[in-house]
Amino acid sequence: MSESLASQIQNLPKVELHSHLEGCIPPGLVRTIAKRNGITLKEGLFTKDDTFAWNDFVEFLQAYDEASFCLRKAQDYRDIMYTYMEQCAAEGTIYAETFISPDHAAAVGMSYDDMLSGCVQGIDDAQRDFGIVGRLIVSCVRHLGPEQAVVVAQQLVDNSHPYIVGFGMGGNESMFTQADFAPAFNIAAAAGFACTTHAGEVLGPESVWDAIDNLPVTRIGHGVRSVEDPALITELAKRGIALEVCPGSNIALSVYPNLASHPLNKILEAGISTSLNSDDAPFFATTVGSEYQSGANDFGLDLEQLRNISRMAMQASFADAHTKARLLAVIG
Repeated sequence: MSESLASQIQNLPKVELHSHLEGCIPPGLVRTIAKRNGITLKEGLFTKDDTFAWNDFVEFLQAYDEASFCLRKAQDYRDIMYTYMEQCAAEGTIYAETFISPDHAAAVGMSYDDMLSGCVQGIDDAQRDFGIVGRLIVSCVRHLGPEQAVVVAQQLVDNSHPYIVGFGMGGNESMFTQADFAPAFNIAAAAGFACTTHAGEVLGPESVWDAIDNLPVTRIGHGVRSVEDPALITELAKRGIALEVCPGSNIALSVYPNLASHPLNKILEAGISTSLNSDDAPFFATTVGSEYQSGANDFGLDLEQLRNISRMAMQASFADAHTKARLLAVIG
């Protein structure tokens, strides 16, 4: 890539729709928060190169949970949100939606209100200092089961806030079915919240069919394995369902062996609304900025194609109409 193109991509307004707040904590901040809270971190959480240590999806989830264990106060959530928004803004990101997990907060004895107030403070501080707009998607954890998901959805409805724009689900995709979580998603949708769910990452196209046929979703987290079923690709385009694509994450978790085998271009060519996202940036050695740069380096996308990805992402975002219109004008 020429220096000028790299610079142009750096300056391109970017939109991220798929990141997990607890997965956005860099190792240094984990240690700072743990020390502040008197928490002893698990031996072997970090590598000698100061990255998170894990070898497969299950170990990744364990490291993710261990990093989250140091969180105890609203200030901790504020610091994670602010640090992540600062990093995103430095790479040209103008809008970011982040998944937050009441279950992770509850696991360390934190209330929903404390988690939310910390996130809101981080968003406000980041917008003041860097101009980036942050919003939140409350996420249930799939492997904790459908009944707990209903609890989380009800918490969302009972504690609404202007910065909370949607409901989602992450976690171990191999447990339960998407349909099992319809009661939780229907609670959120009935209260006016937009919905997304992880599918088509660890499992194949059948998991995406399960989601779009049984849940009130307008976006799919990942969804890359949809390309294995041409009928599904056609259906996603027909229904206007957007995919939150995370190439770096997919390589790190061995969904694909390398970027050359990643189906990003097939998804774009099929006319499916697509965003580029980091997922859990410090765990996967990526950022939203590097995902855009990779779009040019590894997938041959030009500046206008990358700009269109920002447009599609902003249009598929769960932001209110005024925020969408204002930021689409910034993207151009």
